[in-house]
Amino acid sequence: MRVLLQRVLEARVDVDGETVGRIGRGFLLFVGMGKGDGEAEWSWMARKIAGLRIFEDEAGKMNLPLSSVEGACLVVSQFTLYGDCRKGFRPGFTEAAPPEAARMGVARFAQALRDLNVPVETGTFQAHMRVSLVNDGPVTLMLSREHG
Repeated sequence: MRVLLQRVLEARVDVDGETVGRIGRGFLLFVGMGKGDGEAEWSWMARKIAGLRIFEDEAGKMNLPLSSVEGACLVVSQFTLYGDCRKGFRPGFTEAAPPEAARMGVARFAQALRDLNVPVETGTFQAHMRVSLVNDGPVTLMLSREHG
């Protein structure tokens, strides 16, 4: 499982001209599921993200978690996080989870965040999405929980 996290002041995702998910302050999470990812990966990643202390405290240091700023998460499926560009000029995606496994994994991950009292909005799986965001910082982190 791979997550590209961007700290945002706001973010939204539109499908066919309609907004399907929108948050204010929080995290935009691009989520890629790998082959074999399961409950251990989803749960670990949800706990990691909910606990990350990357919002500024009163001294200006990154020291506060999402809950301290009443933040939310916008979860957007992103199989291209598993793109392998080492050979040739066309990425290979052999390590990405098959579509139905990825659909279930992204949904279970979003639910794991909700179970930790994190407000969650989502994109639409396998749709052509337009994602808009206002970076905060910018702060961008790549998180990975590879199985095995």
